[in-house]
Amino acid sequence: MENTKILEINNLHVQYITEEETVNAVNGVSLSICKGESLGLVGETGAGKTTTALSIMQLVPYPPGIITDGEIIFEGKDLIFNTERENQEMRGNGISMIFQDPMTSLNPIMTIGEQLLEVVLTHKKVTREEGKRQVIELLKTVGVKEDRYNDYPHQFSGGMKQRVVITMALLCNPKLLIADEPTTALDVTIQAQVLDIISDLQVKFNMSMILITHDLGVVAETCDKVAIMYAGEIIEAGTVEDVYTVAKHPYTRGLFESIPKLDDKNEKLVPISGSTPNAVDLPSGCYFHPRCKYKQEICERESPTLKGEGHQYKCHFSLFEKEELG
Repeated sequence: MENTKILEINNLHVQYITEEETVNAVNGVSLSICKGESLGLVGETGAGKTTTALSIMQLVPYPPGIITDGEIIFEGKDLIFNTERENQEMRGNGISMIFQDPMTSLNPIMTIGEQLLEVVLTHKKVTREEGKRQVIELLKTVGVKEDRYNDYPHQFSGGMKQRVVITMALLCNPKLLIADEPTTALDVTIQAQVLDIISDLQVKFNMSMILITHDLGVVAETCDKVAIMYAGEIIEAGTVEDVYTVAKHPYTRGLFESIPKLDDKNEKLVPISGSTPNAVDLPSGCYFHPRCKYKQEICERESPTLKGEGHQYKCHFSLFEKEELG
C-alpha cells in the first residue's frame, strides 16, 4: 500500500432542496483514502453514506440534490468543477461504483454480454473481438462461465447478478472502487463469496476501495480503515484496529454494544436509545446529544470539533472523561 492520497474530501455539504423542505444529507464530511487502501464507511440508514458516494461519482440527482460546499479531490483535481464529459471519462476509468441493488444496474432487455461489452467499447479503444475477450476473461475471474455471455439478467440468481455488476465496475481497471452495500440483498453464504471476490480483485488490481455498509463485521474482515457516519457527519475515523479496540465516541461504542457476541450467550444487548434525527430539522449542538447518555450542557448548544490525529473523533470529551462525568 502506498501513502499517496488518491481521494481527499474536505468539508463536503450536500442538500436536497424542494419547495416544502431542505434535507441536510451531508454536513461537513472530510475523509481521505490512499492508493491500494480500503475504507469502510459505516452508519445507520439515513446517515448520508450513499449521498457521499454519489457526490464522489458526481451523480447526486439534480434537482433536488446540490453540493453546497466542499472539495472532492481525485488525483489532484476537484471533481465538483468537472464538465459532464470529464465526469464520463472519470467514471469507469478513474472511479467505479457497485450500487446496492444489482437489478436496477442491469438492462433487462440486453444480454449481460452486450451490456458489459458496451462498457468496454465506451471507455477503451479496442475492437469488438478484443472487448468481448476482456469481458469473458473478467467474468470467469468472478465465477461466471463463458456460456452465460448471451444470457439475460432474469436468467441469473441474485448472487450471479451481483457478480455481473462487479464485472461491470471493474472492466476499465478503476483506481477507486466504491461498493455501496454490495451484499445487502444476498443470503449469508453468497455474501461471503461476493466479499471475497471484491477483496481479491482489489488486491489483484491494486485498487483503492470505499465499502459502504452497516455491518461492522464486514468492515473488520475487509477494510484497513473505518469512518463512522452519523447525521451526515464523520463522528469517528481511524484504522480498523484503533477504532475497534478503543472506540472514542459514544455512538461508536453503542454500535459495538448492539452486536451479539457468540462467546457470551447470557449477555444482554444494549441498543442505542432513540432514533436518528430528521435531516430536515437537525438538533442544535452535537447531533448525537438527544441519544447520548453522557451529554452535558455544552453538548446541547455547541457542535464539537474533530479531535485527534490518526484516530479522530468528534466529541467535546473523550469517552473516558464522559464515564467519569456520568
